[in-house]
Amino acid sequence: QLDFQDDTFKTFRWREAWRLSLKEVMSLTHQEAELQWREELMFLAGRREWVMAAVLGGQQGALLQTLDSRAELGVAARCLSCIADVLVCMAGGKGGLRSGPAANKAWSPAYSLLEEGNLRGGVKALAEQRAHWLSRPDLLVRAARHYEGAGQVLLRQAVMSSQRFISIGQGEVPPLEEWQEVECPARLDLAGGWSDTPPIAFEHGGSVTNVAVKVDGKRPIGARARRIREPRLLLVSYAGGRDSEVATETVCDSLDDLRDYCQPHAPGALLKAVCVCSGLVSLSSQHPLGDQLMQRWGGGVELHSWSVLPTGSGLGTSSILAGALLAAVYSCTGRTYNTDSLIHGVLYLEQILTTGGGWQDQVGGLVGGVKVGRSRASLPLQVEQHLLLVYTGKTRLARNLLQDVVRSWYSRQPSMVQNAQQLVENSEECARACSLRRLGVCLDRSWLQKKLMAPGCEPASVRVMMDALRPLVLGQSLAGAGGGGFLYLLTREPRQREAVLQVLHNTTGLRDFSIHSVELDMDGIQVLLQS
Repeated sequence: QLDFQDDTFKTFRWREAWRLSLKEVMSLTHQEAELQWREELMFLAGRREWVMAAVLGGQQGALLQTLDSRAELGVAARCLSCIADVLVCMAGGKGGLRSGPAANKAWSPAYSLLEEGNLRGGVKALAEQRAHWLSRPDLLVRAARHYEGAGQVLLRQAVMSSQRFISIGQGEVPPLEEWQEVECPARLDLAGGWSDTPPIAFEHGGSVTNVAVKVDGKRPIGARARRIREPRLLLVSYAGGRDSEVATETVCDSLDDLRDYCQPHAPGALLKAVCVCSGLVSLSSQHPLGDQLMQRWGGGVELHSWSVLPTGSGLGTSSILAGALLAAVYSCTGRTYNTDSLIHGVLYLEQILTTGGGWQDQVGGLVGGVKVGRSRASLPLQVEQHLLLVYTGKTRLARNLLQDVVRSWYSRQPSMVQNAQQLVENSEECARACSLRRLGVCLDRSWLQKKLMAPGCEPASVRVMMDALRPLVLGQSLAGAGGGGFLYLLTREPRQREAVLQVLHNTTGLRDFSIHSVELDMDGIQVLLQS
């Protein structure tokens, strides 16, 4: 009886229930919210650890074979990075740090094939060598490092194709002993930084809005070069300004003295790379260094470089300095060039130097004024009275930062892909900003995007500093990739140096900071003739 009554009640409820057509259901739903949820669901599915699932399911062999088979140029570098992901996952959290050296000679034949352009042969050789590195966690991690190194070889080749845009002519060679001096401003990246970084730059597209600036009224970066009678290369790098007493001098009397140009920490590596990149000498020539210099230029070359900015400033020093050095060498040997050639020349140089990097630093420092990196458009804002630089006293220790970002991009982490698009959108919005308030919003948004791109780039002391300064500013961000260096402020009121200084002095735990004025540089790179 109870069951019968229960069934009767259910039947009654069913008969009394509303009946809606699909059209009526659609009219009662929030379609925009539904579509947004489906998009979020797609990203949630994308976040699933498919590599971990394959390894735990014993399918790592099949997964590696599938990735090995994808040897097309467009996806090869990403596949190599994914193979590194699988190898690290197979190590099970053991075997040491993923970032580390990748110079075991056993992998050299595979690297050589990749550098020669034999993609399929190189990938096959990598797979054959990998088979000997699967027995222990430490070997798996080391193999992963070598796969990432192979990916970097392909990345370098892609970026070095920019060499085709370098156009150098030959003009009148200046007299012996006549200095050709070059000065450059620093750069502040207002929005879009990281979107210029390969492979993001050529897989997604980038846009960076930045500005060339003088620091404390001076262009802080410079170089000079002259021909000398002795058939050798004399390379001098000043730790401070042009007339600093602290300098590193490197003398190259033979081609062997130049061969470590691709090791960034070797003495004079940047200046040596400039000598090779600029065509000053040829390392593949059968003629000795002295003979090449005398035959081509009638003598040797003395090359000096300097920057008054501290190491790790975040103001694009190394790339801008490379552009200044190239311009100085071209000028002292009578060769003609344009700014586009310098920009692409620096891209090429940083690849053979193996430091990598994007294009926004040299665009920011070699081209004057405020501009969008994707084009020559400029902003009509006069903002220098509202800009201040604060040196945080913390040097950026971003040794593996670029590698971590590239790794995340190749893994296509949804947050990374979404942030890359937002970087570009913020740069475009910054370029259209018609008020200081809107520009400040773009700066703040840019800093949030940098932190998403590279977690850990905000030291605790910098966070304290930014929180303390918040009432005085419309927007603020660490320059470059973050991690320390220079903090730039867009203040609510003009000429706020003393107010900023007072706030920082009254904030507990802050020390070793300094405040610097900023002035827009509308000229960019300048060549100064000196006797």
